[in-house]
Amino acid sequence: MTHKAGFVNIIGNPNVGKSTLMNALVGEKLSIITSKAQTTRHRILGIVNGEDYQIVFSDTPGIIKPAYELQESMMDFVKSAFEDADVLIYMVEVGETELKNEAFFNKIINSKIPVILLLNKVDKSTQEEVEAKIDYWKKKVPNSFVYVISALEKFNVDTVFYKIIELLPESPAFYPKDQLTDKPERFFVNEKIREKILQHYKKEIPYSVEVETESFVEEDNIIKIRSVIMVERETQKGIIIGHKGSAIKRVGTEARKDLQQFFDKKVFLDLHVKINKNWRSNERQLKRFGYKD
Repeated sequence: MTHKAGFVNIIGNPNVGKSTLMNALVGEKLSIITSKAQTTRHRILGIVNGEDYQIVFSDTPGIIKPAYELQESMMDFVKSAFEDADVLIYMVEVGETELKNEAFFNKIINSKIPVILLLNKVDKSTQEEVEAKIDYWKKKVPNSFVYVISALEKFNVDTVFYKIIELLPESPAFYPKDQLTDKPERFFVNEKIREKILQHYKKEIPYSVEVETESFVEEDNIIKIRSVIMVERETQKGIIIGHKGSAIKRVGTEARKDLQQFFDKKVFLDLHVKINKNWRSNERQLKRFGYKD
């Protein structure tokens, strides 16, 4: 029996549903999902194994024009997704007509590897709109296989999955067959906390935050976690904590519930807030948080 394996990298504009798609394909909630742009900051791998295949899915940050160092690093993750892909998934939603970076778009239409173009959120559109957009994208990206999907409703996701397997090259597995992702436990703790911050805080606050897990101790019946929420200014610290600690308590309670489900174990979560001035523009800090090599 031949074995297939490869990297299947998902790219597209912010908020088109890349993380929702990856979670649907992998069957686990690895990428955090919110209605805000730039929710995904890292490149996150999700590994799906079968007897005769291994698919290494990669969720990437939404494509933007960078305004500061952190966003430059996020776009470097997108560039790397072009370099090692065996299959490229370009994801759009019905109202879109272009990618926000022309250089990336040129890479897609000139790609030497298979491109799957997914028209997402079709559950929010009319049949006429969808048919018109299928024609539009077939002309715009003629080298692609075009599918309509709803990542949220999992509509047509299985069809895409089987097409991916068909397009994969013959190869041994890249990772052990029982491995789900390339990220450690602490990464997912950080992301679950950051997800709650994105959901509950407005304006610049969520984009000024980084989370660092300082300790992760797993015992027989409980996981004890200490995490620090980094902000850039004193005023942001006060907003994160909230009146008499009410805001940070809500973040901690909701994150702990998600983490208990994720790890299938009782979790004790100890949250703190610290100021880390201008970390988004500090190369040393970006390396520390895993945004640069």
